[in-house]
Amino acid sequence: MHAVLEELRKIGILPVIKMDDAEKAVPLAKALIAGGIPCAEVTFRTAQGEEAMRRINREVPGILLGAGTVLTTDQVDKAAAAGAKFIVSPGFNPKVVSHCVAKGIPITPGCSCPSDIERAIEMGLEAVKFFPAEQSGGLEYIKAVSAPYSSMHFIPTGGISSANIAKYIAFDKILACGGSWMVNADFLNAGEFEKITALCREAQLSLLGMQVVHIGINTENESAAQKAANSFAALFGFQNKAGNSSIFSSDAIEIMKSPGFGKNGHIGIVTNSVIRARAFFERQGIEFNKDSVKTDPKENVIAVYFKEEIGGFAVHLVQKK
Repeated sequence: MHAVLEELRKIGILPVIKMDDAEKAVPLAKALIAGGIPCAEVTFRTAQGEEAMRRINREVPGILLGAGTVLTTDQVDKAAAAGAKFIVSPGFNPKVVSHCVAKGIPITPGCSCPSDIERAIEMGLEAVKFFPAEQSGGLEYIKAVSAPYSSMHFIPTGGISSANIAKYIAFDKILACGGSWMVNADFLNAGEFEKITALCREAQLSLLGMQVVHIGINTENESAAQKAANSFAALFGFQNKAGNSSIFSSDAIEIMKSPGFGKNGHIGIVTNSVIRARAFFERQGIEFNKDSVKTDPKENVIAVYFKEEIGGFAVHLVQKK
């Protein structure tokens, strides 16, 4: 996958921004980054869009910048000159797509039917925009229409919000979700960028859906682990299930047969996407234990431990099943 699209996949959310005042572009970009969403699709819907992209590219290099509502090859050239790293269009325009392909600029054209998807595949595209998502059948339609196209990824846009983004992002063919709900127009016009930052963080946390899934307790040996498991069973009626290295007492308590990660044990945090959650924390400077990475048969990361312990417990991310 193209490096720009891979980076977008790790972020998972693509804010769609209509700029009426280029003066607000830089503080807005900084607010997005502070909220954990270092990317933006600035649209050509207004005359200020091109200048907004230029300012963001010049003053906020840490953001992944794209141009949206691109309808002509001239707009593609203007967007690229302004610093856009990818192009988004509402529909599939063969002339615009061919122009981007020739220039080596990733483009995600709007596609909502098999014919458009097949034209995108024929032109070598790896991802398309699905618009308007909710009005066109939502996630169930994407699942149905994407079935024959194993290599194609989708960016649903339209009707996406914090209330439904988690269900979209859980589908492995969703590259990212686009939307404007985290860039509230009233907040933007009033210059209340701290409120936009709060909405961005809320959107990221909704996407990741992180929850405690189990707590691991370290014991010295198998006998001590069995004794602890029996105590939980006797007190609370939990069912015990023995494994090679641990005994689960209910689904939430894992008792290690020998000391594992963490001074006292470990805490498992389930998430909708380990890849995106890891990237989210790494953007904040938080490190992970590279030796703890676990993958599935398809080489997808399904678990990884943070480098630092919390209160004597190692903490790890677990992929939601």
